[in-house]
Amino acid sequence: MKEARPETRRIGLLIPSSNTVVEQEATRLIPQDGSVSLHFSRFQVTTISADSDSVRQFEQDGMLQAALLLADAKVDRIAWAGTAASWLGIGQDEAFVAEMEARCGIPTTTAVLAINKRLSQLGARRIGLVTPYIAALERQIVDNYKGMGIEVVASRRLNLTVNTEYADVDETQIEEMVRNVTEPKPDAIVIMCTNLRFGIEASQLELELCTPIIDSVAATIAACLGA
Repeated sequence: MKEARPETRRIGLLIPSSNTVVEQEATRLIPQDGSVSLHFSRFQVTTISADSDSVRQFEQDGMLQAALLLADAKVDRIAWAGTAASWLGIGQDEAFVAEMEARCGIPTTTAVLAINKRLSQLGARRIGLVTPYIAALERQIVDNYKGMGIEVVASRRLNLTVNTEYADVDETQIEEMVRNVTEPKPDAIVIMCTNLRFGIEASQLELELCTPIIDSVAATIAACLGA
């Protein structure tokens, strides 16, 4: 008699339309035994900056419409795999999660909420920050974390605004940025962007540096798998 195959858990990921990293990185990070499947939905995001056109890309209606399509696949968990709330405010993601769960009854999380949960678990109050963003967004991120009682003690950014260019950043360059924020001995280092490719490398580098490195994609997938 053929042994019954264990039920596959389905994770639904909402991603920006111009993100080319999440699908590949998430596939690398889930168990490879077929016990988890990934399903994706997109909404339009092309540039990341502080201007009003960029901010409008993250309005709730468009995000919710795209995320609700994942419910049609009867996924077990939904995650918004983007980090806009790090500069727009954590309330943006909290409202998104509340609305999604009210509408479809599927447990929902986001990359930023997953990162913040990990920081809380670590008791981190001093962090290093690595982003591809411009100075204006970095300042907003720093201010938002300050409001949460978390100090950004060192930061490195790439000053890029075109989202597809984030995915072209070499892992060696990201590693250099991570190393550069270790000098003040932060409690943890956050790589804030789901379109930077460093998930598995982060877990390897943190062993050398003896400092937790929280990669945005890895944190999102870990939150979904843990749930």
